[in-house]
Amino acid sequence: MKLITNSSNKNFYNQFTSLLQSCKAFYFNVAFINYSGLQLILNDLKKCEEKGVKGKVLSSTYLNFTDEKALAKLREFDNIELKVFDCYSTSIGFHPKAYLFEYEEEYKVLIGSSNLTSSAFKSNIEWNIKTVLKKDDLFIKELFSDFNSLWSSSIDVSEEFLSSYKKFKTEQKSIENFSFKQEFKLNYMQEKALQKLDFLRNNAENKALVIASTGIGKTYLSVLDIKQFNAKKALFIVHREDILISARKSFETMIKDRTMGFFTGNKKDINCDFIFATVQTLNKYYTKFGKQEFDYIVVDEAHHIASKSYEFINKYFKPKFLLGLTATSNRTDEVSIFDYFDDNVACDIGLTEALDKSLVSSFHYFGIEDIKELDYENIDLNNIKKLSKFLMINKRVDFILEKMNFYGFSGDKRRVLGFCASKEHATFMSEEFNKRGIKAISLTSEDSIIKRENSIKKLQSSTNELEVIFTVDIFNEGVDIPNVNTILMLRPTNSSIIFVQQLGRGLRKNSDKEFLTILDFIGNHNRAYLIAIALMGKKRFDKDSIKLSVNNNFANFPNAYIIMDEISKKRVLAQIDSENFNTLKYLKEKFLEFKNSLNLKTTPMMSDFIHYDEYINVLDFISYSKSYEEFLCKVEKNEEYNRVCEDENFLKALRFIQGLLPIKRVYEFALLKYLILNESINLKEAQNYLTKYLINVSKDTISHSFRFLNEEFFDSAQKQRVLKLVFIKENTLYLTVDFKRVLEDKLKKEFFLDSLNYGLIRYEKEFGNIDYGLPFLKLYEKYNMLNIAQLCNFEKIHSSFRGSGFLKYKDDFFLFITIEKDKFTKGAKYQNAFLSKEIFTYSSKPSMSSEKGDGKRLVENKKFGVKLHIFVRKFSHVDKKVQNFIYLGLANTQSFENNKPINLKLKLDTALLDNLYEEFTKVIEEE
Repeated sequence: MKLITNSSNKNFYNQFTSLLQSCKAFYFNVAFINYSGLQLILNDLKKCEEKGVKGKVLSSTYLNFTDEKALAKLREFDNIELKVFDCYSTSIGFHPKAYLFEYEEEYKVLIGSSNLTSSAFKSNIEWNIKTVLKKDDLFIKELFSDFNSLWSSSIDVSEEFLSSYKKFKTEQKSIENFSFKQEFKLNYMQEKALQKLDFLRNNAENKALVIASTGIGKTYLSVLDIKQFNAKKALFIVHREDILISARKSFETMIKDRTMGFFTGNKKDINCDFIFATVQTLNKYYTKFGKQEFDYIVVDEAHHIASKSYEFINKYFKPKFLLGLTATSNRTDEVSIFDYFDDNVACDIGLTEALDKSLVSSFHYFGIEDIKELDYENIDLNNIKKLSKFLMINKRVDFILEKMNFYGFSGDKRRVLGFCASKEHATFMSEEFNKRGIKAISLTSEDSIIKRENSIKKLQSSTNELEVIFTVDIFNEGVDIPNVNTILMLRPTNSSIIFVQQLGRGLRKNSDKEFLTILDFIGNHNRAYLIAIALMGKKRFDKDSIKLSVNNNFANFPNAYIIMDEISKKRVLAQIDSENFNTLKYLKEKFLEFKNSLNLKTTPMMSDFIHYDEYINVLDFISYSKSYEEFLCKVEKNEEYNRVCEDENFLKALRFIQGLLPIKRVYEFALLKYLILNESINLKEAQNYLTKYLINVSKDTISHSFRFLNEEFFDSAQKQRVLKLVFIKENTLYLTVDFKRVLEDKLKKEFFLDSLNYGLIRYEKEFGNIDYGLPFLKLYEKYNMLNIAQLCNFEKIHSSFRGSGFLKYKDDFFLFITIEKDKFTKGAKYQNAFLSKEIFTYSSKPSMSSEKGDGKRLVENKKFGVKLHIFVRKFSHVDKKVQNFIYLGLANTQSFENNKPINLKLKLDTALLDNLYEEFTKVIEEE
């Protein structure tokens, strides 16, 4: 007997589908079946039908919760008998949740709290028991006796029943439901951003940027912060007039004591408290307002702020606070958006975080093996003309329609966005769909904005016949179609970023849909693994973590179901295995993919990668080439980059700065940025400046950072490799003559500031402004041994702060543990393993004895007041690249045995997260 719950590495769904795939018959007795749950097992039910595995499904009309659409779909299967228990005729409630799977000699039974719904499968708090019973077991006989009794007294699901039930449910919906008006409740993004905005203003900052997907409450956030700021007069700027109307409605629902007006081509309400303006009109008439007239200005779609049409904001208006809202941090006109907001990012929410916090709609992704006639073996995915011709075949259209009809959708009307390879492909698809009786159109950049907007309105309408929009070069970002319930990926994935952007077009929450359906037609092209990378985002640690998630149906996504058929799954896993993520060929492809997917006309700077670090890590380029700029010289034809990289001092300085990335404390980078802009900084100035980044600023750590930058903790080899950037005189930090000379070159200075900004903004994303104490360690963050020397304020040469998995500083012991031994790992005879989420084994250094010195303090750490800090990695190297350690917090020695080495059992203060436990303990089975 086994308890089945939903967690980040296991769930009821995986148990359920495993049994359904292997049984010889099945019997379901379940109160509620809705389409969100049924859709997720359609593939398995189809396989049962093909194998001749028969089933009986009994549900009910209890509380009208069972979907008529789900029952209708079940009736399509020839191998399934379907009945419902009529709760209204009998006046009896019906609430069982039992699933019986028959095998040759036994039954495997799931019984507990889970209905056949998507939330019960994976995200709800559910308790279910799995048990295995012989066919002559008394309990099994009792179950079937009761099931057969209920079955005989239930109704066959006929067309007549479905029609009657649907009509009844429709009439029930038309009755006005009870509602209770509650105060507006902040979501995760809004709460996080409001706290940071308040912090920034308390430290004299007057502008900030919010980066978050469409539909998760950025406009409401601006209303809330304007209230928090207590602005008397505010300006809200957009680039499209239709956005103004919805923005004003958002403000009116929350602010009742201010007048509100428009400033557009047709209307100019200049005397209102809150003015909603289009940038086009404001650009012509901004002098109608005083420079300091607005306390607070909001710029929507703020990634456009560097363009000429927004120039007046920076040169004319002087608000007390400027807030930028955007779904992307893409640069325009060769200028970083971060520069315009003084690198103040109030929040930056990516897809995986938005899903984890339920900020977006849940989705059901189906990776489907494409038709066998499509062989990508000799197809260049970048040759769009050839690829389009390859995809434009009628058999594939029929296959796509077959899968659309099979999987269905959430809601009353199908609303589809189909992403194609080219304009020709989009036109072909719309024509073929119309021939088959499904109203469709193609939309591309050649179509007018008016046509695009009218088409979107038709798609959203419940009465218009338009069901599908096929597109290629629009809708990747920024377009808001709330009730889209189906996304079709109709070309091979060649960019994880574009894949996620397209997926995001359907993720806005909306009452017309319960979930988004994504149908991705995966061929045998050699880039299919990008899908897994895109879907994993920051949840991946290395290749193993990606493979674990693929094998586990991405169980660690609480708000999404990601299902690949077996052929697609094997193809993705094989590609992940064979791909080396650290070759120049791979890194160059990733770089060009990034540049092309964002339509960047100029070379991306490091800060351009920050919002996309779930999918591409600029530090991989640095790791390969020692600096980002040297990597650019390898992949871009640019004489200016080649020129600056000929300067040895420039490279020595750049390698030092970028070699510290990702930074684990903010002090050094903040001080360097201040120095580049001001040439000197004393201890008091440093303390004032650092309050922008941290709640608590440590004077001791400032002094240590001064000395670190002054190279006092560098060994002789390090000093030869890097340029000395600063010197200390009378407790003041100054730039050296050599570094000032390098900074005289405008492009070189831009590169240094970009490196520092990247480090500072990424640090804020990962650490916020929290003080983690000394040593400055955050749970589950990644570290190497040299990081620890810096974070302890270690006052000796930092390269000496190394060891064979064991370091110490005063009463802090740092244990660095590699789980899987390989040819790179010294001391492969050590046995380190997790026995549970709290208990793990650890072998000390061979010289340690439990009777004296560090060994005695280790085995009796509580008695001696020693803190044991635990750092773990699974492998020392992946694709020949050294892996960092994950900090798991503090532990205490529970027991020990033997000497030289000592074998210990340690207990973590904080139990491992489910996904980390799986990462460290589960072995990937090779095919």
